[in-house]
Amino acid sequence: MAAEKANWGSAPAGIFQGIAAHTSFGSYVAQVVEVSLPEENQIKVERVVCVADCGTYVNPQIIQMQMEGGILFGLTAAAFGDINFEDGAVLQGNFDSYRMVKQKEVPKVEVYVMDNYDAGAGGVGEPGVPPIAPALANALFAATGKRIRSLPLSKHGFELV
Repeated sequence: MAAEKANWGSAPAGIFQGIAAHTSFGSYVAQVVEVSLPEENQIKVERVVCVADCGTYVNPQIIQMQMEGGILFGLTAAAFGDINFEDGAVLQGNFDSYRMVKQKEVPKVEVYVMDNYDAGAGGVGEPGVPPIAPALANALFAATGKRIRSLPLSKHGFELV
């Protein structure tokens, strides 16, 4: 369904797609990431399409908010997630010293919740985080022909714009 909602394979010129899926806590999440490369080593995440199947649910807006937050947290980890130490102490001890995605770097996010009342209720707090990094890496492969095998992307010379 994520590929369908993202019009997989029909992206405009200059837009590159990647897809990934994940399951945890009784939920299934698939994400399509669309990127452009304005300049060399610059990544603009244009859009993320997310489909969540968490079984029986009460409020789809809560699921949407959890997926959006997970996507941004996962995008932060993929792009900048590096913890450094000096003299045995963590340098990024809190969010004031840990690089997060900035508002200008936030992509358009579309979340679709599947109706699956035949299954029990699954979790939505964490399943939105894991698929974003591989989907982003797959989009970068589509754009550059290079496989990303380690994170964060900043260590490969990429920057979000």
